[in-house]
Amino acid sequence: MAEMTALDTMMEMGFSRNRAEKALALSGNQGIEKAMDWLIEHEDDPNLDDPYVAPQGDVLGTSEKTEIAAAEVNFKENSAQIQQNASLSEEEKKEQLKRLEELMKQRQLEREEREKKDEIDREKQRRKQGQELSMIRQKLQEEEMRKIAEDRRKEKMEDIRAKQRVREKIERDKAERALKFGGGGVTAATSPVQPTPAVPQSSHVPAAKREYDECRLQIRLLDGTQLTQSFKSREQLAAVRLYVQLQQQDDTENFNLMTSFPRKVFSEEDMEKPLQELGLVPSAVLFVCKK
Repeated sequence: MAEMTALDTMMEMGFSRNRAEKALALSGNQGIEKAMDWLIEHEDDPNLDDPYVAPQGDVLGTSEKTEIAAAEVNFKENSAQIQQNASLSEEEKKEQLKRLEELMKQRQLEREEREKKDEIDREKQRRKQGQELSMIRQKLQEEEMRKIAEDRRKEKMEDIRAKQRVREKIERDKAERALKFGGGGVTAATSPVQPTPAVPQSSHVPAAKREYDECRLQIRLLDGTQLTQSFKSREQLAAVRLYVQLQQQDDTENFNLMTSFPRKVFSEEDMEKPLQELGLVPSAVLFVCKK
């Protein structure tokens, strides 16, 4: 695979051929970095995209080729003149031809030395351009990595802020419900449910219906946790729902309350009814279920 030139490299980087040629030539063909510096300095020039015209005159290598060709022609012409010169003896002709051949060999050696030197210079230039290109690519990669890291940091911060907003909203909702339904009804009782003592009934006189001021509820959460809590018998079922919301860590909205026997799922209308009217007094077992 042929090695890329400085012009090919700049075109691969996105510069137009005209701009790349102009920048390389007018920066003295000193490499990609100098050419890019030149483009940055002249990016506001109105004639930056005008077609590039190389200066007239000797182009690199042209004078050398002309000199070699002229030397070869002169050698042939001088050789012919020496052979045709009748005033020279054979020995003199051989001597002059020998000196001419030596001169030609000397020029060939000088040309080879120049070519070797030029090749070394070109190799140095190629290596320099390769190093410059490697540094440019490394800088681009570092910039890209920094940008990716910054984007990830911003996403993480935004995620943290979003979670904080959700927590704050939950706290506000809890506070609002506490103000609306909390009227002094929820008490922090965690003792197990005590069985209601049996009321002896006379076989002759019917027992009078007892009025209860409190309701003791046993509540089973979604995760299996069992809570026991006392409420006023005239409190609304919404107070029980608020108590469950405050106890749950997750899914504080999407649930219903129900009894198992007889099975009944309480509706939104039931939330406004007192516990006594819903048949939960003096004690009952409630289950938390998903909507």
